[in-house]
Amino acid sequence: MKSYLDFEKPVAELQAKIAELRTLGEDGDAVTIDEEVQRLEAKSQAALKELYASLTPWQKTQVARHPERPHFVDYVGRLIQDFTPLAGDRLFGEDQAIMGGLGRFDGEPVMVIGHEKGADTETRLKHNFGMARPEGYRKAIRLMETADRFGLPVIALVDTAGAFPGIEAEERGQAEAIARSTEACLNLCVPNVAVIIGEGGSGGAIAIATANAVLMLEHAIYSVISPEGAASILWRDAAKAQDAATNMKITSADLMRLGVIDGVVPEPLGGAHRAPEAAIAAAGEAISRALARFSNMSPEQIRDERRRKFLAIGRGL
Repeated sequence: MKSYLDFEKPVAELQAKIAELRTLGEDGDAVTIDEEVQRLEAKSQAALKELYASLTPWQKTQVARHPERPHFVDYVGRLIQDFTPLAGDRLFGEDQAIMGGLGRFDGEPVMVIGHEKGADTETRLKHNFGMARPEGYRKAIRLMETADRFGLPVIALVDTAGAFPGIEAEERGQAEAIARSTEACLNLCVPNVAVIIGEGGSGGAIAIATANAVLMLEHAIYSVISPEGAASILWRDAAKAQDAATNMKITSADLMRLGVIDGVVPEPLGGAHRAPEAAIAAAGEAISRALARFSNMSPEQIRDERRRKFLAIGRGL
């Protein structure tokens, strides 16, 4: 059964009527209902198109967090051939919130790293809802350094509310691990492409998203803090999250205009969760175009361009 967001209530009601009519048809009702179903389907699509043409930042936040959006494992399953997962940071242990490994993209060897939130209660607990501990970022560093050593491009798929804020994470050096991972991104002499596929939350995202090309899915969000967290700090009221989302400029359109990201990947009508295969295919094409731009650049040029890009952010504002 499809899960509808609060602002999608008009579409949900139309779909409920369509389902009811189809059930009547299956029960052998004498009344011909095909024309009515087609009319309601057209009306539902028109309503969905109208809704998604003017989403507010808070509504985009809800879409970015939709539990049925495709996750890291879905992208890897469709875009990466011969994927071989690599585990552990060689210092403390394995963190399941960040996954990574070797594989082939468009037939060429690559290193893939990304957040995995999980798709149901069991897997969400296993992957800690995509919130990585220090060992997750140290694993990412290890994989990036391996990729650099063997000349493999790095693809990062970002989807996290932020790094795990628990006491044990702080005890094991969360801030240092995030900083080192960001530094590892900047030091790469191979091209790296990051795609914000859902939420790009705070340092937990930028730790693997400091890339030559930073792309965002159309309805993804990317921010220094969650809207709820910002509202709690600024107004001492998490209920003002909608106001925070609007003022923080967290949408792909805002961030493209500000020069924080390098491209927006269009999503199917109604969001990536409605047509996961199409959304993943569009992301794959965007990654392929981004990597092609660096094919004739030297390792030093690749690294220097990335550093200049991040130094330039905000200078023209």
